[in-house]
Amino acid sequence: MIKFLHTRIRVSKPAESIEFYKKVGFQLGQQKKSPQGNELAFMHLPDNEHFLELTYSSDYQVTVPEDLIHTCVGVPDIIEYCAKLEGQGIEIWPDGWREKFSTGERKMAFITDPDGYEVEILEIR
Repeated sequence: MIKFLHTRIRVSKPAESIEFYKKVGFQLGQQKKSPQGNELAFMHLPDNEHFLELTYSSDYQVTVPEDLIHTCVGVPDIIEYCAKLEGQGIEIWPDGWREKFSTGERKMAFITDPDGYEVEILEIR
């Protein structure tokens, strides 16, 4: 059996990215340098095998074209989760998400990390 183990994204400000993903619910695991000298930070969600690898290279310019790549997290109560993120200063979109969710529209929201990567949020039961 093949397992999907991790995803790597390039970041321009490692400390800001680590703090952002901590607010999302990730925990910082190991930090180290790669053989090529890149700074690596391994971010884990509790009870998940798959992890997010944040990679910083001083000679690499991070540019994220809109809608090219995103990650996604599933949460049991999207309204509670989004309210918590909003309370930590993270902008939730689309605008008016509370009203949309109360009308029965699909409960899907997005946040944007410091480099412009989108993080999709879905409600899972």
